Amino acid sequence: MTPFVPACFVVILFHFSAVCSRPTGAHLRNMESFIEAVREVEDSTPGLSPLDLLRALRKTAGHDDVMTTHFLGESYNFSGSDVLEKAILNASSFSFFDKAIHHIVTDRGEERGVVLAPDGTTVALAPLLLGIELGLKAKVEGGSPVGIFPITLGRRLGLTFLSLQDFPASVRLGPNGCWDDVERPKVYKLSRHATLATDAIINGGMDGLILGMDLNSPAAPEQTRALSEILKGFYFFTLQEQGLDAVATHISPKRRELSKSLLESSDLHITVMETLALVWKLEKTEWIALDTGVGKAVKDGLQEFVHKYWDCPQIIPRCQWGAKPQQGTPVPLSLPLQYLYIHHTYLPSSPCLSFPNCSRDMRSMQRFHQEDRGWDDIGYSFVVGSDGYIYEGRGWTYRGTHTRGHNSIGYGVAVIGNYTASLPSRHATRLLRDRLAQCAVDGGALAANFSIQGHRQVVNYTTCPGDAFFGEIKTWEHFRE
Repeated sequence: MTPFVPACFVVILFHFSAVCSRPTGAHLRNMESFIEAVREVEDSTPGLSPLDLLRALRKTAGHDDVMTTHFLGESYNFSGSDVLEKAILNASSFSFFDKAIHHIVTDRGEERGVVLAPDGTTVALAPLLLGIELGLKAKVEGGSPVGIFPITLGRRLGLTFLSLQDFPASVRLGPNGCWDDVERPKVYKLSRHATLATDAIINGGMDGLILGMDLNSPAAPEQTRALSEILKGFYFFTLQEQGLDAVATHISPKRRELSKSLLESSDLHITVMETLALVWKLEKTEWIALDTGVGKAVKDGLQEFVHKYWDCPQIIPRCQWGAKPQQGTPVPLSLPLQYLYIHHTYLPSSPCLSFPNCSRDMRSMQRFHQEDRGWDDIGYSFVVGSDGYIYEGRGWTYRGTHTRGHNSIGYGVAVIGNYTASLPSRHATRLLRDRLAQCAVDGGALAANFSIQGHRQVVNYTTCPGDAFFGEIKTWEHFRE
């Protein structure tokens, strides 16, 4: 049985005082709309500190649960709170704030309190804002951001692990979902029944952790930027030809590797157990700790978390890049497969550097494969962009049309671009060689002793994946002549 938690129960368990029947507003549910709403309040309140604005937003959202106030204090207990609350109430964006920050999952599988980021991923605002607030509070008070992991990720993960301990292993963290319209997003529908930690909650928690730690670091300026500028710097950026190779700053496509670098040195099992113990102490439910299965549930849950959100790359689902339906009946693969076949797209010939451009390239390739080649669908199993993400083609479980005569024994993965005379970015290469391949092995899709081959090795009429790129893959550990 797959667990489905009623919307109000999710809210209560997360300690969010939302009303499940809140109506949908006219604002678009993207990060740009949220930042514009924040900027409106900033412009109407000269001298406003980002910390006070975050406290006021927390008060508006009703997020003063016992754990949040334990680390952050009560949201209304700061100088000028009445003036700022009045500014928010008078702002035309109030109704947007009132709905945008409350996280709920409706009985129809719609996830609210989330926004679409420019990179194509979906972010829950509540853990994002709590992490930023804690980082700023610690910076102002001259201390370290104690509690930032429990507030951004720890509590949600721990409660999720416990909620899943009596369900089969097929029930996983997440899920992700898709927007009704990525250009004018209003409704986000999950791909299956939600756990307590959806992908958007985990994305928002990672981002809140990263930004909170950044703002508290010794290198952070004493004069903190406005909240709108903090968010804009992390989510709005323009990649150059080298992609993420040339980016030294912290931006959203790097959230998985950044959060891993911040947390992997700690004993996550101990940290999550300590977080749960604090939850039970504050809520006066310490008796839950007597359950002998708690430790195992946390251990098993963390293994799944590390695999899915740290070891595996973020994969943009088909519905998010605008895929058309497959024209025939998909043919299931018999897993694990033995081969990974490497391609370049040749056309499009340039690396894609943003979610809109990569999505456009995916749609173009699918149209060419279906209409010109007469195939059922886009041929590749997965496609690697230079924007920091991998795009789902046929996926893990269905046979592609990528390597003639070998489609049933291997995955076909292409990197967008022509790599006859140049190489993909280092980041794109690592996504494919290190993370996607290892993710496939750990997930049972690829055999541990799998072989990597270039398209040209098994199909005579092609030079794919390009001379330069083929020279590169010949140096990889699993390459076979």
